[in-house]
Amino acid sequence: MESHTTPGSGGHASGGHSVRTRSQHQRRKRIVQAAAALASRGGVEAMQMRTVAERAGVALGTLYRYFPSKMDLVVAVVGEEIDLLESSIERRPPGASTPAGRAVDVLMRATRGLMREPELADALIRSLILAEVETPFGDRMTGLLLRVSADGLSREQATEEQVALAGSLSSIWVQELLEMLRGRRTYDQIQRRIEIAAARLLTDLA
Repeated sequence: MESHTTPGSGGHASGGHSVRTRSQHQRRKRIVQAAAALASRGGVEAMQMRTVAERAGVALGTLYRYFPSKMDLVVAVVGEEIDLLESSIERRPPGASTPAGRAVDVLMRATRGLMREPELADALIRSLILAEVETPFGDRMTGLLLRVSADGLSREQATEEQVALAGSLSSIWVQELLEMLRGRRTYDQIQRRIEIAAARLLTDLA
């Protein structure tokens, strides 16, 4: 134990760096959780930067260093949703026998997750369509669809056509979500439309 704290020991600098990185990571996580908690009660309107900073116990300047705009914060909160989705899929992989069936399972799980926070989902979808901030949401969903529907296929291993097909399905799902948020689709209608699209797009994916 002593050797870790001895001044001038070989690993001291890198050890300090990893501690600092870890504390930055924890601070970022605290900010995102604070924003999510506020949004779940009062929607995106409740995610005022000052309120988020107070709830997370950080200075306002610190918050802006991590998240330059409110939309960056929305994207981060939704990123947490995708993390939860990915871990739920690891724990309980889709059981369907076809690529399309597995993709539908994942997309409907994601729909349920986002619909728990409709105002947050609405802000996210708007940000995707208006491209207000750089968001990895579409790419992450495409990668996730490839993995579950094509037996662990990574985005890097996939062909251009496979990426395009999974990306198209992801885009259709985003559009359907938007229709649901506008009150033009029910959950069952979305599921049916996603099933039809997945069956056409992913037949040859495996």
